[in-house]
Amino acid sequence: MGRRRFTVADPSFDIVSKVDRQEIDNAVNQTAKEVGTRFDFRDTGASAAWSGESILLTASTEERVKATLDVLQEKWVKRGISLKALQHDEPTQSGKEYRLVVTVQQGIADDKAKAISKKIRADAPRGVQAQIQGDQLRVTGKKRDDLQRVIQILKESDFGLPLQFVNYR
Repeated sequence: MGRRRFTVADPSFDIVSKVDRQEIDNAVNQTAKEVGTRFDFRDTGASAAWSGESILLTASTEERVKATLDVLQEKWVKRGISLKALQHDEPTQSGKEYRLVVTVQQGIADDKAKAISKKIRADAPRGVQAQIQGDQLRVTGKKRDDLQRVIQILKESDFGLPLQFVNYR
């Protein structure tokens, strides 16, 4: 009888950019509670709430909206959520109140994925490859040490979004 040979797949891991929705929800709720009870927010109409897939911050003045954003960012940091996932523009006036729409960045956009892939090709050890798969990247290599080096290289780089390294095999 002949023996069958099984080929073992090369070590790999995935690069993703995801944020725990429950943690964000908790941070928004804590922010709303804090601006509702703090003395410096009294009579400013300050609030923080979900509006579809984004967070809507409102207040009667531009300064109070920015202060509400500071409270939200503080809650994010306490919950271990990267501020890189938080995107917002300047507050806009809508009637008698100011509004600030905060979006939560999930997934890796094509341009960022290409930049990460280019960085891996340029700086990673030979034999390491990156494939873009939708909103994530799969990195494969012959040696686990090479993959560890890639993770270290990417942690030292700033791509403007939080990166997580998952499915390491």
